[in-house]
Amino acid sequence: MYTDIFIPKENLTKDAKNGLVVLVKMEGWPEKKDSPTGKILEVLGEAGEHETEMQSILASNGLPTDFPKEVEEFANKLDTSIQEKEIKKRRDMRDTLTFTIDPKDAKDFDDALSFKILENGNYEIGIHIADVSHYLQPGTILDEEAYERGTSIYLVDRVVPMLPEVLSNNACSLRPHEEKYTFSAVFEINKKAEVVNNWFGRTVTYSDARFAYEEAQHIIETKRGEIPNKISLTGKLYETTPEIVDAVLTLDRLAKKMRTKRMASGAISFDKVEVKFNLDEDNEPIGVYFKASQDANKLIEEFMLLANKKVSEFIGKQEPPKTFVYRCHDEPNDEKLAALENVVGKFGYKLNLKDRKAVSKSLNGLLKDVQGKKEQNMVDTLTIRTMSKAYYSTQNIGHYGLAFDYYSHFTSPIRRYPDVMAHRLLQLYLDGKNSANEEDYEQRCNHCSDMEMFATNAERDSIKYMQVKFMQDHQNEQFLGVISGVTEWGIYVEIEQNKCEGMVRLRDIKEDHFEFDQENFAIVGRDSKKIYQLGDEVYVTVKNADLVKRHLDFNLIGAREEVEV
Repeated sequence: MYTDIFIPKENLTKDAKNGLVVLVKMEGWPEKKDSPTGKILEVLGEAGEHETEMQSILASNGLPTDFPKEVEEFANKLDTSIQEKEIKKRRDMRDTLTFTIDPKDAKDFDDALSFKILENGNYEIGIHIADVSHYLQPGTILDEEAYERGTSIYLVDRVVPMLPEVLSNNACSLRPHEEKYTFSAVFEINKKAEVVNNWFGRTVTYSDARFAYEEAQHIIETKRGEIPNKISLTGKLYETTPEIVDAVLTLDRLAKKMRTKRMASGAISFDKVEVKFNLDEDNEPIGVYFKASQDANKLIEEFMLLANKKVSEFIGKQEPPKTFVYRCHDEPNDEKLAALENVVGKFGYKLNLKDRKAVSKSLNGLLKDVQGKKEQNMVDTLTIRTMSKAYYSTQNIGHYGLAFDYYSHFTSPIRRYPDVMAHRLLQLYLDGKNSANEEDYEQRCNHCSDMEMFATNAERDSIKYMQVKFMQDHQNEQFLGVISGVTEWGIYVEIEQNKCEGMVRLRDIKEDHFEFDQENFAIVGRDSKKIYQLGDEVYVTVKNADLVKRHLDFNLIGAREEVEV
C-alpha cells in the first residue's frame, strides 16, 4: 500500500509496540486526513522472526490458522467407530489386498489401492478414498469451517489442515491394519490397461500395508520386496509379501501403459523438480534437496487420474445433464505461447504452434530436452506459466493439460473441499435423486478456486522465505547461477545448486553502465558492449537477504567463463 494506516489510541492494544507485525482492519478514511484509520486485530510478533513471518504469510493471504474451539469440540464428539449397521449399507472389501503408497512423512492417507486377479485373467483394481462426507454433514459448523477453508495449506514447516486432526489424521486416514469407511471407484482392467467395467460406491476397507514412495520404488526397481536387515522408512518393519510385490509390479506395468496412452492423446508431462528443505528442530533450514517424480509416484498418479476421470465421465455423460464439480483447464492462449517460443528460441529450442496436438507434442519435447540442463528449472517454470490456470466449475470444458474431456477432483477429500462436493453429488445420483442446484454449486466452485489460489500463494511465499533464510548463512560464498529473468532495473539469477533466485540491480554492476535490451532478453554494457543474456551462467554472491520482504539481492561477480579462467 502507498500509505500507512493510522491507529487511534483507543484502538491500540497493550501489546502492540513499535516494530511488531500486526493484523489491522481498516475502518474508514476521514476527509482531509492523510491516512485511513484502523484497528489492531492481532499482534503477530517481531518482524523477521520465524513464527511471525509464517503467521504473516497466512494472514496476508487471508488464510486461517487454528480451528475455533467449538469446531474442535464438535469434531471430537463425532462417533468415529466402525459400526456393523453401517457396514451392511456398504460393499465390504476388507478381504481384498489393499495398501497405501505416500510420502514417508505423510500423516494423512486419503487414498489406497486394492488389487485382485479375476478368474478371466483381468484385474480388479480399487481406488479407495477416505469417506470424509460420511462425517462431514452439510449444515454443521464442521462442514461450514471446512468449506470456508476450502483446502489444506502446505507451508515449508507446517500443514494448516482443512479438517481437524481427529478426522484428518485418525478417522479418515487409511492407516495400516485399520478398517475404514471409504468411497471407491472399482475397475475391471485387462492386460492392455483398458477399463472393461467400473463400479462406484461406498465401501469398507482394511489396509494391509503402508508404503513410502521410496519403498514402492525399491520393489519396482529390484522386482522384489525384501530389504535385508533394514527398518523401513515409515518406522516399522518393511511390510511386504509376495502378493504385494506382484500387485505393485502389475500396477506399475498398467500405469506405464496408461501414461503412454495419455501422452499420445496430447497430455503434457510436467515433472517439475520440487525444492524441499531439511529443517532442524527449530525449523531452521540446514539444507536444500530436490524431489523428482519416480515410477512409484507416477503409479499412484495414474490410478488417481483414472478415478477422477471415470467418476467425472460417469456423471458428465448422463441424460438429462446433472450438476457436478469439474476441474477445468483451458488451452494456453496464443500470445503466451508465442512469448514462450521467443524465450526458448534463445536456447536453441523450437516449438510447433500449428494446432492443439502439435503444441502439446512440442511442449512435451521441450520439457524432455531441457532435463538436466542448466536452464531446466527456468524453462519448466516459464512453460507452466504459459498454461491457463486450472479452476473448479459446474460448466465442463475438459482438461487441456491432461487431455481429458471430463475431469474432476475425487481423490483427496481430506485436503480439498471440491472432492467432498464430488462425493456428495456422486452419492446423490447413485441414489437416483434429481440434479443439485447448479447456481449454488457454481458459487461454491468459485470460492474453492479462490482459496486454492490463496493457499498456493502462501506456499510459494513460505518457500521464498526459507530460501532467503537459508542464503542468509551463506553471505560470503560464491554461487554459480543462471540468468532467469531480465528487466529494465536488473537481472534475476537462479542459483543452480539450490534454485534460490535473487536480483542483481543494474546500478550495482560497477564494471560498466548496462542498459536493458528487451528484444534479446539481455543487458548490454554501454562502453564495453558486453552482454549478459537470459540463460547465461554467472557467478554471484549474496548482497542482502531481506526476510520481511522475502527478497534476495546479489552482487554480480562475472560470467562463468571469465571467473573460471
